[in-house]
Formats: sequence, structure tokens, C-alpha cells
Amino acid sequence: MNANGSIAEREAANYMRKKKYKLVDYNYSTRFGEIDLILEKKGYIVFCEVKARDEASIAEPKEFVDYSKQQKIIASAQLYISKHKCELQPRFDVIEVNYKNNKIKSIKHLENAFTLD
Repeated sequence: MNANGSIAEREAANYMRKKKYKLVDYNYSTRFGEIDLILEKKGYIVFCEVKARDEASIAEPKEFVDYSKQQKIIASAQLYISKHKCELQPRFDVIEVNYKNNKIKSIKHLENAFTLD
């Protein structure tokens, strides 16, 4: 991961804490891939993918969470739930972090960014 990616993940975690989410785990790795942030709030366990992009990028950060990436996150989340006996409702969110000149300009939280279908 590059420096902007690790900074983006840390800032995204701080942003979500301010929104009253509890950070449960981060950079959770499985044979399928990695989940950047795992959070809890109001009956949900939230699996978050953090995507950082420069403002000059040709696409929004969420567009880089394609179907293949979604399937890896879902498989990793299923493994997490099976190992941690979680009774909460799973949800898949994306956090977009936009930066310019190596400074974060905005953070946007997209709830239910994708589903199990």
C-alpha cells in the first residue's frame, strides 16, 4: 500500500469514529483479500473498503471497487463472520478519500455501496 492509502485508511477510521462507529478491526486479511475497516454501529457489522484518489483522477474512488473486488470483500467478510460468531447484520460500505497535493480534501461515506447479490 502506498503512503496515501495508509493515510487515507487512518483518516477514514477517524472519520467513522466521529460518526459514532466502533472500529472492530482493520486490514483484515484472508486468502481472498483484505478488508480495510470493520466497524459496528446500531445492529450492523460494516465491512468498509477505503479508496483514495487524487482529485485529478479520471474516475471517482468508488468506481475502483468493481465486481471482482466486491466478491473478494464479500468472501473475506463471510470468513470473518464464521470465525467471530457475529450476530449483527452485515453491510458493505465504501469510503472515498479525495486528495490534492498529498492533502486530504474530502471524505465521503457511501452506505450499502454493494450487496451480496
